[in-house]
Amino acid sequence: MAETRSTCPYCGVGCGVIIESQHDRITGVRGDPEHPANFGRLCTKGSTLHLTATEAVTRQARLLQPMQRLQRGAPAQPVGWDDAIGLAADRLGDIIEQHGPDAVGFYLSGQLLTEDYHVFNKLARGLVGTNQIDSNSRLCMSSAVVGYKRTLGSDAPPTCYDDLAQTDCLFISGSNTAWAHPILFRRIEDARAGMKIIVVDPRRTETAEQADLHLQIQPGTDVLLCHGLLHIMLWEGWTRPDYIARHTSGFETLKDLVRQATPERVARGCGVSVEDLHTAARWFAQSNATLSLYCMGLNQSSSGSDKNAALINLHLATGQIGKPGAGPFSLTGQPNAMGGREVGAMATLLPGHRDPADAAHRAEIARLWGVDQLPAQAGKTATELFQAVADGQIKALWIACTNPAQSMPDQALVRRALERAEFVIVQEAFATAATCDYADLLLPAASWGEKEGTVTNSERRITRVRAAIAPAGQARPDWAIARDVARRLEARLRPGQPTLFGFETPEQAWLEHRESTRGRDLDITGLSYDLLDQIGPQQWPLPQGATQGQARLYSYGMFATPDGKARFAADAWRPVAEPRSPRYPFSLSTGRLRDQWHGMTRTGTLGRLFGHVPEPAVGLHPDDLLALGLQAGELVRVSSARGAIVLPVQPAAELGQQQAFIPMHWGSEALSGRDAAGQPLAGVNALTTPASCPLSKQPELKHCAVRIEKAALPWTLLGLAWLPQERAIEVQRELRALMPEFDFASCVPFGRERSGLLLRAACAKPPPAALVERIAAWLGLDGAEVLRYADHKRQHSRAIRLSQAGSRQQVEAFLLAGDSRSEPWLRTLLQDELPAQDYGRLLLRPDAQAPVALAARSPQICTCLDVSEDAIRRALPDCDGNGAQRLLQLQDGLGCGTRCGSCVPALKRLIAVVPAGAALVGAA
Repeated sequence: MAETRSTCPYCGVGCGVIIESQHDRITGVRGDPEHPANFGRLCTKGSTLHLTATEAVTRQARLLQPMQRLQRGAPAQPVGWDDAIGLAADRLGDIIEQHGPDAVGFYLSGQLLTEDYHVFNKLARGLVGTNQIDSNSRLCMSSAVVGYKRTLGSDAPPTCYDDLAQTDCLFISGSNTAWAHPILFRRIEDARAGMKIIVVDPRRTETAEQADLHLQIQPGTDVLLCHGLLHIMLWEGWTRPDYIARHTSGFETLKDLVRQATPERVARGCGVSVEDLHTAARWFAQSNATLSLYCMGLNQSSSGSDKNAALINLHLATGQIGKPGAGPFSLTGQPNAMGGREVGAMATLLPGHRDPADAAHRAEIARLWGVDQLPAQAGKTATELFQAVADGQIKALWIACTNPAQSMPDQALVRRALERAEFVIVQEAFATAATCDYADLLLPAASWGEKEGTVTNSERRITRVRAAIAPAGQARPDWAIARDVARRLEARLRPGQPTLFGFETPEQAWLEHRESTRGRDLDITGLSYDLLDQIGPQQWPLPQGATQGQARLYSYGMFATPDGKARFAADAWRPVAEPRSPRYPFSLSTGRLRDQWHGMTRTGTLGRLFGHVPEPAVGLHPDDLLALGLQAGELVRVSSARGAIVLPVQPAAELGQQQAFIPMHWGSEALSGRDAAGQPLAGVNALTTPASCPLSKQPELKHCAVRIEKAALPWTLLGLAWLPQERAIEVQRELRALMPEFDFASCVPFGRERSGLLLRAACAKPPPAALVERIAAWLGLDGAEVLRYADHKRQHSRAIRLSQAGSRQQVEAFLLAGDSRSEPWLRTLLQDELPAQDYGRLLLRPDAQAPVALAARSPQICTCLDVSEDAIRRALPDCDGNGAQRLLQLQDGLGCGTRCGSCVPALKRLIAVVPAGAALVGAA
């Protein structure tokens, strides 16, 4: 067995991993105990990475060869690499000659490696001659970039992970860190003693439940809250006038602005108490060291840059910056969103933290790249880019390593753009991404465990990514694909001139990127692949001559501004772009699940990662359910000004009233159906608004106004089946194609050691019987041995397949069409693999209650060891002592929380509500 040190491809924590491989197969993964980001820990997603690289997953889910679609809507056909490269270069060249370079757009990903970014950026700006290049980091980090640059002068988080152990007050704003960055939350738990934690979030998340103070503000009132906190700090004399005078500018203007933000006004506007405002202001200002963590709750907003700057204002006003344990720390959403910012692979950035609007900066990069000039015309950012495609201004779109048909807001616009584009290239590792359906040319990219390069995590730490095995099938590294198309294209655009793309290794591309940082704030000219191999991951800046990176910035009060002083930003509070109204009376927010990642192209291949949250649903406060006359599990139609989706509703006590929550992961790959016009539904982002921050151009994915009403869909269908591992993903793709035949449908995997699939659907009227028969066949319910019942008059039917091992029978698959009331007990029988020989033909009964005593499944809490809530509740009465002692006893007994630790916040919540010695009621 071989072992390869690399990096996790999920969130921006940047955890080190050790990949185990044998015979060109990845066989295992564990945390790297020497990596300074995680010290060996991995979350549920990272610890299951090897399971997403099995032969069965690779064969069914990966894009393994170039494919060409001869006409839209037709199946894609295999094509050789040489022909694919030629086709891409020819079509791009034709469009450039006919319409100019700005008719070509590039949409990249925060999951690309720095080397990939560099080659794409040079291709777009240096060869094609366009600034029409942006990244899906626009959807997650662009407001943080603007916030840092406006106040501190540079896009450089000034803190590091070690500050978590040195802070006295942790201010978490707009981040469910426990779920979005689980390994960082483990470090917070380690340092918890003596630390005050304040959490600002409209939801009472698992992060908020661990706080000493939860400010459950109304959506979009973050700037008002920060102004109110600063008002109190000024009134109480808790600011640092000496620091403000020596190291900042613009404070008087801000001081005048926050004068109106009285505690009473802010308490009313934000929906929190005056007492809590005073407590938060005192802890923030008077602690020896205050560290803030913030993420999408601040960034994904039409005032996202203002929110970032308002929080940084508090640090500057109180001198809580430039010292251990203190400073504003934006948590990066993707594994290399920071690297993309360094390389400048966004419309508003150039390499080395340069500005494309600055002629001198353009000239510097043009000289480095060996071209006459860089384009001066401003490029379009993500939402603008797709609008331009929809309007016919951009004719060709090259999408790499991202899935805009799932992740972008206003999916009606995005899909219209993809349909209207003359030529769409999709460069992907997974063929299951929704965007693949719109591609004229599909280029197979290497994936995790197959790539070489670097990434930069949230604390500015650069880590090597290493390949453990060769790319699957005919897949190639992203940088190499871009290079090969560029070489073919430059023969047409720059005939007879030396190539700009002489890179033969990713290191050669990285060295050119490294040179772009020379003399800049992120200077890494002292770094090399060899040095990273020798001494491990390093933080920038690390200029030539330095021996190690810099953990903290601004320690001497000198900032990256022309006068060396930080700048206060005085921005008036603005409400959300789309406030609630009588027509749309609910505020919808989106966010992450604990065990899923983005559009689930990778995590969605594993049934075990659906154990914690098994299906799509919209959460509402229990009082809102009551007011709407809804029961848990009923289907509702959620509508915004842009579209509608149908999904089950669930009570969510963590929400405020008139608020709703849908996880960001549920795209059309898992949640679909059809609208009143018969068009396929597009997942949660059919609802979200493209309204964006005027400075960062980041869309307000965190809030839109919606209407929620009961969906009258009486005909229901439910199918569950254990399937052969080598067919499960293939069957899911086939069923996904059938989902738009219903008014509502969802399809998700389940299972740990086996591969299961769950399909749920509903209609206003019964669908054609042939459709139900096709579904039954895909679920393996078309054989002669299947138990069947049919009521042709009502178009109800049931089918069940059993397996036999001696005298023991188990339910292997079932399909309930027209009436799915017996779901609770049949689903338990199948998923828990319980004996079914005592049921006989009673299995075909439609009753909601099991004909034989049977306990329904309780929610899963621990994914690693599959520990249920009921099991934990049964164990807790025998655990005594304080909370920490009871947690240790629980972990010793059941093992939950001892692997990745992602479930520890949930365990603490249960410990708080189940006292020692209490009799367990209702659990079996």
